[in-house]
Amino acid sequence: MMRKPSMFMMAVAFILASLNLRPALNSISPMLQAIQRDLGMSALTASLLTSIPVLCMGIFPAFAVKLGQRAGLERVIGWSIAVIGIGTVLRWFTGSSAYLLLTAVLAGLGIAAAGPLLSGFIKQHFPTKVPVMISLYTVSMAVGASLASGLSLPLSVRTRSWHESLAVWAVLAAVALPVWWWSVLRHTRRPVGEARSQRTIGLPWSSKKAWVLTLSFGLLAVLFFSVTAWLPPVVEHMGYGKAYAANMLVLFSLTQIPVGLLFPHLLRRLPSRRFWLALGSLSLAAGFLMLWMSVTPWLAAILIGIGPGVLFPVNLMMPIEAVSDAQQATAWSAMTQSVGYVIGALGPMLLGVIHDAAGSYTLLIPVLLAVTLVMAGVQQLAAKPKTAEALNKPLGKEKEKEKEKETALPLAE
Repeated sequence: MMRKPSMFMMAVAFILASLNLRPALNSISPMLQAIQRDLGMSALTASLLTSIPVLCMGIFPAFAVKLGQRAGLERVIGWSIAVIGIGTVLRWFTGSSAYLLLTAVLAGLGIAAAGPLLSGFIKQHFPTKVPVMISLYTVSMAVGASLASGLSLPLSVRTRSWHESLAVWAVLAAVALPVWWWSVLRHTRRPVGEARSQRTIGLPWSSKKAWVLTLSFGLLAVLFFSVTAWLPPVVEHMGYGKAYAANMLVLFSLTQIPVGLLFPHLLRRLPSRRFWLALGSLSLAAGFLMLWMSVTPWLAAILIGIGPGVLFPVNLMMPIEAVSDAQQATAWSAMTQSVGYVIGALGPMLLGVIHDAAGSYTLLIPVLLAVTLVMAGVQQLAAKPKTAEALNKPLGKEKEKEKEKETALPLAE
């Protein structure tokens, strides 16, 4: 008889898995100029080091959902962590732009598969603790991002090699894998036969609500990954030193940790999704405005960091709250994250094109400010209770059973 897993150890394994979802991206930005110089990359090509993993996060979640339904989401999450680790450690041997871009693809594949499946993992194993687990999810990603942002540059100075500094983050996967096996995989049975086929649920392409949630997530991803890729170069262009500029990305990431930890408590006090979405957008807009006016970068970085700290948990919760079981939660999360990350991948590339065309960073912040204002409007629509039922109706003339599959829980106003 299979032993029941420890919920505490499953939560620990979940946290360690989540830590792996950002270092492969955040370790690049502090050393972007050194990488460009050594490999002869243009700004557009260098932006692909961030955009490619994000694009993978957009293209492959649907395949990850199907694979998770066949092999078990716990197994696929374990495989994903291993792929992230392999893609990261291979950066030690980088000798060309093409090789480094290939490692970005590998890391992106792992991140793409793990993201939506971890949402399904929450729904399946922690159905009564969704806000708390979403908070741990976002905080863990912020911790991983902060470590990579803050330590990559010092490590490269110490080792005199950005290759080793990029590759060292494979250690997180090396730690997470045995804990995941011990706490989760050895307690999990592989879906077989009829049970496997019954689990197959398609993505909600016909749901208006799913599309609004997807656009909301996508615009947030544009802002998040654009800041991740370009904040240090922008601050350095303002006249600050390389270390100071890199620390602004650390501060951006660190700010999301206390916000994420406090968020479940604050959400219990004030459950309105619309309020928190408006607050997060306002914080982002204020931070971008301060950067545009060359006002105190550290304060701007804190305000910009508060935005995702609030907005990511809400955007991750809304698809989970819209459905009734783990498989649907995985499917809805896969759709919002897949298309959302494709949209998000355009952000760093767009800023790279603008930089190459203008020859400076002057126009980058106004573009991000404009995207923030558009996102604020979309997110208010996504969380508007009066439109929730209408948005959840399938597009076109669909069968009644399709409507039943996508029945949504009401969102709090």
